[in-house]
Amino acid sequence: MRIAIDFDGTIVENRYPSIGKPMLFALETMKELQKNNHQLILWTYRSGRELEEAVEFCREKGIEFYAVNKNYPEEYFDESISRKIIADIYIDDRNLGGFPGWSEVCRQLNIHGEPEVRPEIKKRLANNSLWKRLFK
Repeated sequence: MRIAIDFDGTIVENRYPSIGKPMLFALETMKELQKNNHQLILWTYRSGRELEEAVEFCREKGIEFYAVNKNYPEEYFDESISRKIIADIYIDDRNLGGFPGWSEVCRQLNIHGEPEVRPEIKKRLANNSLWKRLFK
């Protein structure tokens, strides 16, 4: 699955332009997602030096992103390319209703092997070809 994750207010407490403390269970959850071969995309407002600092912060904590503010690593951004990231799931503190927290992300994505994936996640991913092969 391709998962776009915001930085400030989601991976770390929002202290922009500084880097806040990691959100509870954020790093552990992202490591588990990586271990399960999900593609994590850092999807953030940050750019330039602040973006480099965020990427390095995550790298030091053991998180390597598939892409950063891009759909794939080799993508070259210019005005002909949409800034919208293509992902199966977006994890962001600006969601309608706010960020539910990383423990809820774990629960909804079935990270710790719950017996059944939540119906709303199953419905959202119904068009994902890998999902179809795994959960026919």
